[in-house]
Amino acid sequence: MVLGFTDARVVGRGDWVWLGNYIKLFQDDTFRTALLNTFAYTLVVVPVGMAVALLIAIGLNVQIRARGLFRTLFYIPVVTSAVAVSTVWLWIYNPSSGLANEVLAFFGIGRSGWLTDPDIALPALMVIGVWQGLGAKMIIYLAALQGVSQELIEAARLDGANRWQLFWNVTWPALRPVQFFVLVTSIAGSFQVFDLVYVMTQGGPANATNVLTFDIFTNAFSRLQIGYASAETVIMFVFVGIMIYLGRLTQRDRKEL
Repeated sequence: MVLGFTDARVVGRGDWVWLGNYIKLFQDDTFRTALLNTFAYTLVVVPVGMAVALLIAIGLNVQIRARGLFRTLFYIPVVTSAVAVSTVWLWIYNPSSGLANEVLAFFGIGRSGWLTDPDIALPALMVIGVWQGLGAKMIIYLAALQGVSQELIEAARLDGANRWQLFWNVTWPALRPVQFFVLVTSIAGSFQVFDLVYVMTQGGPANATNVLTFDIFTNAFSRLQIGYASAETVIMFVFVGIMIYLGRLTQRDRKEL
């Protein structure tokens, strides 16, 4: 926070510029693009990832064959190196021989430049972000689902509740504390996305996948503008706090509001 008020560089002491870095940041088109990209990534990856992970957890919370195997397969991306994951997806998104384009060609759809088209590059990274985060969320939801009171479920069934009514009136309220935990960790994680961008796109094409963490990295370690990057980090911290607070509002009962 202190460095954000200086023009500090890697070598030598910086002078105080007070709000100069912050004024310059909001006049910087690259920073505004990175901020918008980060918000777009968060607003898609967090809710979609939570919804899909909950559906998978519900599906794996019943007695099915090879349930342990399926749980392991969904969790593997969490413990796999981000560089390895990125390398595999680089092959999948390869414009000439990648699996994604082969699937499109099978259905008679034209090939796409997944990571070279500015309109598609960020959504392509969103798909990876959702997939990579499913395992951790799924494990948390599974633990929460196994803690739902069976007495309440049996009582609701005796009262004639169907599956949807059981989920909405019994399971969903029991999951609310876990929902908030998953929401907070997901928002924090999505704002810190870096590995995918660094390995797969380097912020391109045309800044289409430039996000806050990559822009901070570029300013700090490529341009050596430590003070400027520090101010950008403080802004990211503030926005993460705002997003978490807004998420907290969605977890409150109407009576609390």
